[in-house]
Amino acid sequence: MSAYDVVVIGSGTAGQTAAYELKSRGLTVAVAEKSNTPGGTCALAGCQAKKWFYEAAETAAKSNHLKGRGIVSPPQVSWADVLRGKNKFTTTVPGNTLTGFKKAGIDVISGVARFLDEKTLDIGGRKVSARFFVVASGAHPMPLPIEGIENAITSDGFLELPSLPGRFVFIGGGFISFEFAHFVARLGDGPSRQTTILEAAPRALGPFDAEMVSLLVAASKTEGIDVHTGVRISSVEKDGNAFRVVTGDGVSYAADVVVNSAGRLPDVNDLDLDRAGIDFSRRGISVNARMQTTQPNIYAVGDCASTVQLARVADYEAMVAVNAILGEKGGGGWPEMDYSAVPAILFTYPQYGMVGYTEDALKHEGIPYTKSFGKNLSWPTYRRIGMSDAAYKILAGTDGAFLGAHILSDNAAGIINTIRLAMLNRIPAETLYRQSMMSPYPSRESDMLYMLKPLSQEK
Repeated sequence: MSAYDVVVIGSGTAGQTAAYELKSRGLTVAVAEKSNTPGGTCALAGCQAKKWFYEAAETAAKSNHLKGRGIVSPPQVSWADVLRGKNKFTTTVPGNTLTGFKKAGIDVISGVARFLDEKTLDIGGRKVSARFFVVASGAHPMPLPIEGIENAITSDGFLELPSLPGRFVFIGGGFISFEFAHFVARLGDGPSRQTTILEAAPRALGPFDAEMVSLLVAASKTEGIDVHTGVRISSVEKDGNAFRVVTGDGVSYAADVVVNSAGRLPDVNDLDLDRAGIDFSRRGISVNARMQTTQPNIYAVGDCASTVQLARVADYEAMVAVNAILGEKGGGGWPEMDYSAVPAILFTYPQYGMVGYTEDALKHEGIPYTKSFGKNLSWPTYRRIGMSDAAYKILAGTDGAFLGAHILSDNAAGIINTIRLAMLNRIPAETLYRQSMMSPYPSRESDMLYMLKPLSQEK
């Protein structure tokens, strides 16, 4: 039986972060990987892969908005060229992943990992023991109990489409559907394109602020994206060379491609977690603030944990787990996990970035707050690029501390990251308002002066 200090299950971003860091601290490390294409969802079919499509879609959107402002002929976009560029990147990921592990002295063991007990794994028929385990097995597309769902492709399949047909139906009204629908709208050909999002819940993008979501839905509508909520799908039927998505009310939506983009589930079913005494649910593996499972020597990080499915959060969780394994003396002082200021970004156009509370959540919890809100902004920064649907909502406590922020902008990510750092460092809205006056001008960040003034003493 092979023995290691630590065995990491999964070779995605969280698994790599944990494995490399532990190895650099002098521990013996192995990585168990069941996939023939190691590297993880983020690089192969998630945040990294999708950005190839977003960059082209954003450029097309900005060019179209600048028509009449100096741009005479907006660029033609080739889906095939974008796909080729993406594939050129993703095809190198598995080899680079394995090469990186080998150079670092990290063993890779191929096969499905199953716990035999809290100290032993069976990996493809090979028994391996370790003092510690880090489960970073990721997530997979959520299967749906819908008749004919096999006629739909998954989000992974969407990023492999060789071309864009005219009619798309996306099942689910979350991150994936909105981003992919905007790719289709921006990168497709001609006015005949039909893009539909169907969501079972009363509204789309449930974790986001309801008022801001309604503004994004309206902006999406202008690009030919229809969003329908409260829709229960009964079947996905083949209709010649096309498909029909039929609802419980008998409404039918025609499509050339149906995408099951209802989300992803933690990939834990193969692990035999119960044999190791590890609690888990549909949401993922139960962990504490140090990323320990109910078995103290076993940690879970990334999409397989019952936390937040975001790549950089996964990396942070991995570092927290490493810190716990090494102990405070050698761990580098990474604190316990705190998800109160985790930002999220929708790579639509405009982008929607958020951090902290939504307004409805503050009301529900009875937390007093003040608000600064604006929409359809006519500030010069947006007039210059022809964007009419930028908006913001900043939420602060009665003491001036940031409670939440929601931004619709072509650079929502940058603005949200600035406010997030203020939240983490307890910088009040008043201070950030005054400091925004000295931001590079004109810029999206300097516009925070206007956003934050209603929360300052000078309002």
